[in-house]
Amino acid sequence: MNTIDFFEAYKAESPSAITIGTFDGVHVGHKKIIENLIEKSEGLNTMLLTFFPHPRMVLQQDSNIKLINTIDERVELLEATGLDTLIIYPFNKEFSRLKARDFVRNFLIDHLNLKKIIIGYDHRFGRNRTANIDDLREFGQAFDFKVEEIKAKEIDDITISSTKIRKALNEGDITTANTYLGYEFMLTGTVIAGKGLGNTIDFPTANIHIKETYKLIPKQGVYFVKSALDGETVFGMMNIGTNPTVKGTNQTIEVHFFNFNRDIYGKKVQIRLIKRLRDERKFGSVTALQAQLEKDKQTCETLIQNYHAH
Repeated sequence: MNTIDFFEAYKAESPSAITIGTFDGVHVGHKKIIENLIEKSEGLNTMLLTFFPHPRMVLQQDSNIKLINTIDERVELLEATGLDTLIIYPFNKEFSRLKARDFVRNFLIDHLNLKKIIIGYDHRFGRNRTANIDDLREFGQAFDFKVEEIKAKEIDDITISSTKIRKALNEGDITTANTYLGYEFMLTGTVIAGKGLGNTIDFPTANIHIKETYKLIPKQGVYFVKSALDGETVFGMMNIGTNPTVKGTNQTIEVHFFNFNRDIYGKKVQIRLIKRLRDERKFGSVTALQAQLEKDKQTCETLIQNYHAH
């Protein structure tokens, strides 16, 4: 897949079949649309036009929108779909004021070489989002490109899936979120130095710093997770929370990896969340916390066996 951060001089060499959208989550419903695009591309270059930052981040300054994926995660997931080209357009206020006709002619035709567009029945675009699929059909006749409408049910399913994924993550229901995603939800960040408490109770942890403040972090608690470290799959348990037993106040993301003791400070890691084990709790003593962590570890060891069995 060719990934292009759009710039004014860019012009697609091959005629394109395009779909447009945020595709946050790149979940099962999104993949269906991409499969549909590839299947009906008629030999054209398959292209997804997506936007970053998210339009709501730009147009609603107070927007606290949280996204299922960071932009890097979204690119990684789209890589696996079989798309030819991904265009990431840097959404800004100036772009939002572009009239619908200018967007189609100057952008989709002149830059992206549009010959076919596959789009949702409810897609709105152009200044103040006033243009719809009927306008797009008119432009198609004027500028010689085909318009294919994605069925209402498919689009509604996508909206429902995205809402359910966000809700499930906020409630800590990783199992439901993963079912709708079609993969295990990921957190990607850099390993930074923590307070070192884990070492004193035989549960050393990697503290994960996620720089993207817009990334949705699931409900606080303890999770069974896995990660690819130095090319091998390593399981572990992760705590999202404030460490109340030791009077912590700031939320941290800490992972204790099983049977792994290499130095990964400063490395970028991706944690895949498989199952939520329990809420974070304040224990009466560090010893009581340590005993609970041993129990959590035993639970994870059973889950690892089941995971391998599948």
